[in-house]
Amino acid sequence: MIRTPINRRTLLKSTMAAAASAAMASPAVRAQSAGPRVVVIGGGFGGASCARALRKADPRLAVTLVEQNRTYVASPMSNAVIAGLREPSQQEFGYDKLSHDGITVALAAATKIDPHARSITLADGKSLAYDRLVLSPGIDFRWNAIQGYDEAASAVIPHAYRGGDQIALLRRQLDAMDDGGTVVIAAPVNPARCPPAPYERAGIIAYYLKTKKPRSKVIVLDAKDSFTMQKQFEEAWNALYPGMVEWVSVSSGGALTSVDAKTRTLATDFDKYEATVANVIPPQKAGRLAELAGVADRTGWCPVDPATFESKLQPNIHVIGDAAIAGAMPRSAAAATSQAKICANAIVALLGGKTPAAPTLTSICFSLLAPDYAISQRGTYRVVDGQYNESDPGIIVSPLAAAPAVRSGEAKDAGAWYADTTAGVFG
Repeated sequence: MIRTPINRRTLLKSTMAAAASAAMASPAVRAQSAGPRVVVIGGGFGGASCARALRKADPRLAVTLVEQNRTYVASPMSNAVIAGLREPSQQEFGYDKLSHDGITVALAAATKIDPHARSITLADGKSLAYDRLVLSPGIDFRWNAIQGYDEAASAVIPHAYRGGDQIALLRRQLDAMDDGGTVVIAAPVNPARCPPAPYERAGIIAYYLKTKKPRSKVIVLDAKDSFTMQKQFEEAWNALYPGMVEWVSVSSGGALTSVDAKTRTLATDFDKYEATVANVIPPQKAGRLAELAGVADRTGWCPVDPATFESKLQPNIHVIGDAAIAGAMPRSAAAATSQAKICANAIVALLGGKTPAAPTLTSICFSLLAPDYAISQRGTYRVVDGQYNESDPGIIVSPLAAAPAVRSGEAKDAGAWYADTTAGVFG
């Protein structure tokens, strides 16, 4: 090794050049010293959208996204993965593009939130200070609300409602099932994430069974007497999979009361169902972060100011996505991205001492029931009497008795929506 003597002047010039080079190479570093500090916790559709919207609305903001997982697994279109129509990799997204936008990405779990000190402690021991905090905690499950169904039981009877491992487990169980078996899906009470999802799942699993195991059937045990787009779903089940899908309402004894994970037996007050494959979607509440920050009320969900999504329980903390109580708005990825942009603009206004503009939010939900058959529900919402209500043009659902070209067109629209939305959030 050859050593070259370094004098003080050479060392100083070298250090200054290195510092300048590092600043040029890292826009996130420059951004974090520029303006007010906004921390976003939760890297799903809501959180990642909000982080990007904040940087776009005011590039001076120092925006940090905190997310414990390096890879995000998207829930929309995941039912198609369960039925073998999509690969798991199509649901997976990272955060490199957010970093390139000048957002600092901290891959660590938040372990403590102090609303009074406006500080966050991460699992790696680091702490973050904030001027405004945005939480997008998603959902958590009310384990043991159903006798015998806890987190350990979900390793045998999957919920497959979040996380790649659960989705993969249900897919493997369907693949291993003998023809002639019975798939039993237990749908939860509302409020819950993506209300149409259990019924989409029943339809797309019926498609899989029809093409692979045609002597099998699907039973949906429901804790409700009606559900979103019920007529459209039932029309599709009857047209595409006659006799293969049975729906049992709560009035007919569909409310699940207990689970025996070892025997895959699901019991209601009136009957017992021995499933070849069982899928239990338990009752839900706001994700763990909501309790950590003290923004969840007795319902388990988070009351917010609809104009800003600021918590009604903790100042300077905003809650978006599935965890927020947003009136008539459904809990969906589309709703979360819409809320994220409104929240970001409201934060910029508040930090600038201005009054946020009156928001209008939109939501769309596609349900894929076969590769060339989908239905949808679209809504527009505005604040009336302190909460979001349906607004003109109201809720628009797919027409009944539509031509095949309409259904196949909506299936293409579903794929396009997913590609466009994920590109806008993560790409």
